[in-house]
Amino acid sequence: MQHKPIVHIVDDDEAIRKSLHLLMQSEEIPAQTYASAEDFLDEHAQSKLGCLLLDERMPGMSGLQLLDLLKQQDVAIPVIFITGHGDIAMAVQAMKAGAIDFIEKPFDSERLLGTVRRCLSECVSLNSTNELRHEIEARVASLTKRERQVMDLLVEGKQNKVIAQELGISPRTVELHRSKVMEKLRAHSLSEVVRAAMLVMDHV
Repeated sequence: MQHKPIVHIVDDDEAIRKSLHLLMQSEEIPAQTYASAEDFLDEHAQSKLGCLLLDERMPGMSGLQLLDLLKQQDVAIPVIFITGHGDIAMAVQAMKAGAIDFIEKPFDSERLLGTVRRCLSECVSLNSTNELRHEIEARVASLTKRERQVMDLLVEGKQNKVIAQELGISPRTVELHRSKVMEKLRAHSLSEVVRAAMLVMDHV
């Protein structure tokens, strides 16, 4: 019997767990909650089909440590990180480690649901990314030299004012280049820019 994909919600904040669980229920998406990474490891062995909504900052094992452990165990489950404001560098690190996306708190419900649905689809065939990679490579190739510089610094987790200092341009000019990068990559969020860059870098 094939089990339906399930969303595993791992967060030490009970209010966040309940909120995410209710959101999944409202869309009839099966979900299970865990108060820690250790709880998830203890309970999830019976069902690896699905995706993981994962907080980074938790007592005991952190989100990144759990992600690393799952990779070591060859558990191919799409991971979405939930991160607080100001943790962009950490979120970028998570995506470099294999996370599919990151969602900033307070999260946008529609965007989160869209990402979850995409992950639940991808969990069935995680390796079917070649066509997407070729498309993204073409989009990245369309960037100007300056736009590529801005993208690379964004992927490193740097804020606009830091990028401006490093490139010797104004923060406003950085914003304009950032907007152009997102337009050319057809990205709706910073995490989508990071994901595009990771796909291209992994293929180099």
